[in-house]
Amino acid sequence: MREAPKARSVLSRLDRAVFAQVAQRTWPAAEPVLPRLSTSANRGVLWFGIAAGMWALGGARGRRAAVRGVASLALASLTVNTLAKGAVRRKRPVIDRVPLARRLPRQPLTTSFPSGHSASAAAFMTGVALESRGMGAALVPVAASVAFSRVYTGVHYPSDVLVGMALGAGAAFAVRGLVPTRDLVPVPARPRVEVPALPDGDGLVVVVNPSSGAGTHLIDPATQITTLLPKAEVFLCGQGVDSLPDLLETAAAEAARRGGVFGVCGGDGTVNAAVAPALRHRVPLLVLPGGTFNHFAADLGVDSVADGCHALAEGHAVRADVGRVRLHGRGAAPEPVYFVNTFSLGVYPELVRLRERWSPRIGGPAATLLGAARVLRTATPLRAEVNGKPRSMWFLFAGNGVYRSVGLAPLRRHDVADGLLDVRIARAGRLARPRLLATAAGGLARTRLYAAARTTALRVTNLPADTHMAYDGEVVPAAPGLTLDKLPEALTVYRPLTE
Repeated sequence: MREAPKARSVLSRLDRAVFAQVAQRTWPAAEPVLPRLSTSANRGVLWFGIAAGMWALGGARGRRAAVRGVASLALASLTVNTLAKGAVRRKRPVIDRVPLARRLPRQPLTTSFPSGHSASAAAFMTGVALESRGMGAALVPVAASVAFSRVYTGVHYPSDVLVGMALGAGAAFAVRGLVPTRDLVPVPARPRVEVPALPDGDGLVVVVNPSSGAGTHLIDPATQITTLLPKAEVFLCGQGVDSLPDLLETAAAEAARRGGVFGVCGGDGTVNAAVAPALRHRVPLLVLPGGTFNHFAADLGVDSVADGCHALAEGHAVRADVGRVRLHGRGAAPEPVYFVNTFSLGVYPELVRLRERWSPRIGGPAATLLGAARVLRTATPLRAEVNGKPRSMWFLFAGNGVYRSVGLAPLRRHDVADGLLDVRIARAGRLARPRLLATAAGGLARTRLYAAARTTALRVTNLPADTHMAYDGEVVPAAPGLTLDKLPEALTVYRPLTE
């Protein structure tokens, strides 16, 4: 029983001795930097600023890393400030030995153990690293400097910092337990197919849509492609061709003539426009992420242009299903519509239209929030027949493949060739708007508001004349009736090899 107090006494003396050594030592290069860095991390301002930069410039992986880093920081801060500090109540160090120039303008009033700044730094850095090792490695010196600054400025003992960092890292792993990172969720691995391996891109005809994801790329995608695949033929949309569909059709036909590969770089809408030419000319498709969200590329495991180029160079590909919408009734187009991600009717097409209208002026996230608020206030249920049964519904969703939930959040499809449509219908009825709000908040699985099924076909009829439909982010008027089904394993797409 006496050994524990003795051990604590030894650790306490060591803690204070290290603190004294740091206080007494001269650190010329640190004096103009560390106090300011420590202050900049107050209330997480430093980390929120870095997260904003990652969101704006880091592409899809940067946005995921930013969200995970902020979520990890929030959990660490909550744990340290509400539980750990109140449980231990250790007094702050006496700063008489710390030079005046190092001291913070305002001394903290909370207890010392553990260090909240250190916990936040480690949580943000670890959360980012779990999504992107490169970005996480770049943050290591910043996080370590913030943690050391707490001892350097005299507001924490070394043990406060070390325990805070351990709690912060633990918070990041706890967040990953609730919402796993993409590397923990297997990307679709079957069925593989034999395709050409083009190490230098000879035989690749690729179309790049520069307007997709404008302002979100650190390096121009076309430059990346020509650097990694110097013999690829790259076309930029808008250069001497009337429209993107015309250019995609020309590129697919040329790839087929050469016996090569048809490529597309852009967002989900651009990828969607490439599906029909790829099917028509029976050419394998290389999908390179160049938009804002890139859902189909991500579900293939292609998180960057480099990922797709490496898959092409090594000759790794799989089959993928294609969702099909056949239109019926007066004025319906004779050609079907294809989708590789999702199809929907109801409030979602209206949300997409509002977001596209407002985002050039106020930005995508703000436009999405304002659009959701408008939809919640003004939307009315859609009335139609689904497989012959009358329905009043807020929306009908159909996924090209089953979208699975892991932890608390739906992440991705495990298999892009499962032969199924993932159909979900949010019903209208009593307390309609509170129910729609619950749906928007992700509460579908906890309410009786929706019907769900996995099927191979679905028929929707008697749609009102002003109905719009959305597929892969594109919004167009719907026909009076439509049939959804699948083209199983119709598309050959490159993707990185994973075991």
